[in-house]
Amino acid sequence: MTDVRIIQLLMELRRQGITDTDILSVIETTPRELFVPEVFADRAYDNVALPIDAGQSISQPFIVGYMTQALELKPTHRILEVGTGTGYQTAVLAKLAKRVYSIERIAALADTAEERLKKLLIFNADIRVSDGTRGWPGQAPFDRIIVSAAAREKPPAELLNQLQIKGSMVIPIDRGVDGQVLVRIRRTAQGFQSTDLLPVKFVPLLEGVAKSDGAVE
Repeated sequence: MTDVRIIQLLMELRRQGITDTDILSVIETTPRELFVPEVFADRAYDNVALPIDAGQSISQPFIVGYMTQALELKPTHRILEVGTGTGYQTAVLAKLAKRVYSIERIAALADTAEERLKKLLIFNADIRVSDGTRGWPGQAPFDRIIVSAAAREKPPAELLNQLQIKGSMVIPIDRGVDGQVLVRIRRTAQGFQSTDLLPVKFVPLLEGVAKSDGAVE
């Protein structure tokens, strides 16, 4: 039986504009309580962001649903995800696409996310510890790219270059005093077309890989 909290969450997401039934179904069947710290387990289906290890956070379900919907996924798509975090967004993407290549700069988060995906029998997602701003050249080009951290002023050029023609990227952009905005960028044969979607608040997109003490190497 579906938990009443999940039903309430799905109703709220529909009211907020998440209309893709495949995405709603994946959110319904992906146990978010496995991806949040035990102390917050009772809030797993609240439509809010929650703190996780290493000073990071798990995005609120609305943002996960909205960004996924904005990608306009097909089952044949290969996706690059920058910012694995807990692996929750990774799990959602993996259930909707052919394969997910996910990059995390904090090794401890990557390891835990990988364990969670194995528990859920999700085997079409590859996670690596790396500098997300450099993408994953060995697997490029990608049909879709999703970034869960805010780039300063513009997306990294290396990520744009790894996007397939007719592909699209969803990424938060930090515009300084104007705040952060979620942007969808489509690649055409002539170049890139950008559309602002909605105001957001993400951790900054950082270069390098984090050491165990949190510094960058």
